Amino acid sequence: MAEKKILVVDDEKAIISLLEQAFSRKGYAVRSAMDAETALEILENESIYVMFFDLNLPGMNGIELCREIKKRRPVSVIYAITGYASLFELADCRDAGFEDYFKKPVNLSTLMDRAASAFEKIERWKSI
Repeated sequence: MAEKKILVVDDEKAIISLLEQAFSRKGYAVRSAMDAETALEILENESIYVMFFDLNLPGMNGIELCREIKKRRPVSVIYAITGYASLFELADCRDAGFEDYFKKPVNLSTLMDRAASAFEKIERWKSI
């Protein structure tokens, strides 16, 4: 895998900015979107397999977005990040195909670790 790209989708500019800076410092190329529709447009034109989504997005929510991407790119590794956690949502996230689920505020080092392990997993899948 040449360039390691991450897609961040959140409707809060401050969260996007924070995650863009944190992932960029670790050497990742970061693309971002404030809604699901823009995220899908980005994925039409770019090969991105590691993603972090807010669940509460305008229009299509993060769970619907995850389901749509998993149909198109089953190898994607997608993480949910939300300020509104519940057991019902957790079950929906697992069913939709999220790899893991984090409640805001989440420790940035945890997200960096997850990104690194996601890229390792994708490399293993591609070598099969």
